[in-house]
Amino acid sequence: MKKWLMVSNSLYQVRAYNIKHNYDLKEFLEAYRLLLQKAIDEIWANMTWIEKTNKNGRERTIPIIPKEGSFKHHYLRSILMNDWNYSKHYVDSAIKQAYSILKSWRRSYVKGKRSRNKPVVKKKFVRIKETLYSYRDGIIKVSVKPFSEYLEFDVSRAWLWSRVPKDADMGELILKEKYLTITFRFEQKGTKADGKVAWDCNERSLDGFNPKLGWIRVDLARLFHIHRVHELKRKRLQSLVSRKPSLNKVLTEYSRREKDRAKDFAHKLTTSLSRRYEGYNHGFERLRKEGMLTESRAHNREITKSDWKRIITLMGYKTKSRVKPLDPYNSTKGCSRCGMINAPKGALYECKCGLKIDRHLNASINPRDLWRYIIPECAENRQAAERFNKPLPSDGGSSSKPERLLPPDLEAFCQVNEGARRCVYEVLERVHPDRGRGL
Repeated sequence: MKKWLMVSNSLYQVRAYNIKHNYDLKEFLEAYRLLLQKAIDEIWANMTWIEKTNKNGRERTIPIIPKEGSFKHHYLRSILMNDWNYSKHYVDSAIKQAYSILKSWRRSYVKGKRSRNKPVVKKKFVRIKETLYSYRDGIIKVSVKPFSEYLEFDVSRAWLWSRVPKDADMGELILKEKYLTITFRFEQKGTKADGKVAWDCNERSLDGFNPKLGWIRVDLARLFHIHRVHELKRKRLQSLVSRKPSLNKVLTEYSRREKDRAKDFAHKLTTSLSRRYEGYNHGFERLRKEGMLTESRAHNREITKSDWKRIITLMGYKTKSRVKPLDPYNSTKGCSRCGMINAPKGALYECKCGLKIDRHLNASINPRDLWRYIIPECAENRQAAERFNKPLPSDGGSSSKPERLLPPDLEAFCQVNEGARRCVYEVLERVHPDRGRGL
């Protein structure tokens, strides 16, 4: 697993690699899980709930997580230290992890994605701070009990060293029942992007657009096929499970196989895209599946087969440039030439301004326009005036003309498509004469 972090003009990449081990850690992992759950319980019990009114006038109860040093470093730590037989630094690790879990829950709760139920720790793992291990001569030595019990991992000949940069720093470790996860962090200077590619996410395709590259279409039918085949296999077995419980293992295996094959497809796809369009910034629609579900079970099943989030996450660390979420609002209905809102019929998108274009290509151009620059709207659709570089003046008013409305890449696109250039200028003249003259 890898992740890119932007700091100033530098990119910091965090990579994580798994190493197998043969230690029996069930007792230690269970003790840490109970410690982490106890920390969450204590923080939850000391949270305060206040009434707040959102922008729609609706009152909501918002949790306030205690952050005082007296509670966090004294009261909570002293309670967790009771009956803890392992190194004391694991208590600090559990407190940090508990706060991270509750902050994540709070963000989702405020957005309406989570209920008012306390998080429960189910997975068994231990986060090992840098103060709890040492690395010397290819040996990682982890302290379990001070001065008495240690775990040693020989990674001198591990496969990961051929992929880790020489200037990388070893960070936090994550200990699981069968694996030790080692994280590395290194810096790489950011390079100037060659351009931007905006991607429209669909059920069976990814459609990108850049004036220099043109229309980029990625077929996701194979990924859809993987999910559909395993769905049919599980459907045939689910009717027999009640009479033959042993089939539950087969269902679990089908689910695991589906997940692995979909993940493999996504990895190969994103690797290919990041290498083919190296140096380009990528923008993907910020889609939420829960907001797309309806009363139709067939439609909901189609939506759940999509792997947009996984593809975006993988692109986020495989490409050396930025990956930005884009607003998908009206990307399908909005005209990429004039901005008028229309309901597309079939595969062809038609607008009153005369534009006839593939609906997926039209939807891939729209998010890109909102990403970097603003194109004008039709006079019939003045409600979307916020998409201008500057707001439209009120009737009888005036505003200064921007130095340049069309950026170089849109200028180049208009040179190829003269119909688009004429339409843009005509709309500018109708909506605001000062913005159309002299371009």
